[in-house]
Amino acid sequence: MCPVDFDSAPSFSTDPNSGEIDRNLNAYDYELPLERIAQNPVNPRDRSRLLVVDSPTQHQHRLFCDLPELLQPGDLLVLNNTRVLPARLYGCKSTGAPVEVLLLERQQNRTWLALVKPGRRVKIGAQLIFHPLDSDGGDPLCAKVIARDDATGGRLLEFDIPEGESLEARLDRYGRVPLPPYITESEALPEQYQTVYAQQPGSAAAPTAGLHFTPELLQRLQERQIETAYVTLHVGVGTFRPVEVEDITQHTMHSEWLEVSPEVVEKIQQTQAKGGRVIAVGTTAVRALEGTAAVAQQQGESTPLVAHEGKTNLFIYPGYQWQVVDGLITNFHLPRSSLLMLVSALIGRQRLLDLYAEAIAQEYRFYSFGDAMLILPDARQYWGKTD
Repeated sequence: MCPVDFDSAPSFSTDPNSGEIDRNLNAYDYELPLERIAQNPVNPRDRSRLLVVDSPTQHQHRLFCDLPELLQPGDLLVLNNTRVLPARLYGCKSTGAPVEVLLLERQQNRTWLALVKPGRRVKIGAQLIFHPLDSDGGDPLCAKVIARDDATGGRLLEFDIPEGESLEARLDRYGRVPLPPYITESEALPEQYQTVYAQQPGSAAAPTAGLHFTPELLQRLQERQIETAYVTLHVGVGTFRPVEVEDITQHTMHSEWLEVSPEVVEKIQQTQAKGGRVIAVGTTAVRALEGTAAVAQQQGESTPLVAHEGKTNLFIYPGYQWQVVDGLITNFHLPRSSLLMLVSALIGRQRLLDLYAEAIAQEYRFYSFGDAMLILPDARQYWGKTD
């Protein structure tokens, strides 16, 4: 399984249903009352609400704990086992001016890509100092700004740590788990912004569709012969960076690191051979699977999916021709976001916006700590094939 840094080249339909309006950024806008933005998670996790989209015209309102009864024996749930790093650091420049850092991605052992505030005042060569969070004090963590990253507007930071040591091992002392900026009054504990199956540290944000699962729910799924498989995609700026171009097809996604193992590929192939359905848990699991399928396509593989470790910048929007994913579990996403466009590619933009309007009217909770949507395969919109 060779690491590859891959610029995805997925195929899109020429079907007239994926028309010009679907390419317009303004077509993905909607109004959300502020009180619908969830500030805290539901406890227990699986008692969140679930909007089930089960046909091209029908939907129903359930609870997330009903999931085993809504899926079929032989289905395969694919979950993202990334773990959120304590990636938000508060410190100061050597001048004493305050600075805030969000770590996005490790470039090398001591060098990280990060978003920095206030960015305009943090020049190349600046020295940043971060003190331990505990009251016992201790040595500060220091970093130097060595470059600007034009693709993200971020900075490359070189941390002053001994050779052979990792920054990740120190972050628990200096960093906080970063909640999204729209969560302003949360009482959530750091572990409530982690999935119960989080294993691989590396994300700047949680794969939030997975926050609804509990160990008991996973056990019930297993008892119903609904299989699970785990991929890794470290959530970075590619997932939450806003789309800023009017023609969305001109938007460029920032690459995110993923791994789809040979064992996962085998499970998917076995599921498909037996007539089971592949249900992705979250848009990040979608990007891992479909991004890996794009690698297989680009390499001329005889199967639609191969094991892969590397990066993907795959951007999915209406007209995309799906290779692996049959259904999706997802939260409710921000207006004009690439995530909203991805879900629109599965069931159609107008259908999705109508469902969002219904969810708002029914007082569903939105965004990271909010409720969920289950899109079953029978509800999918199928785009025409290219000639």
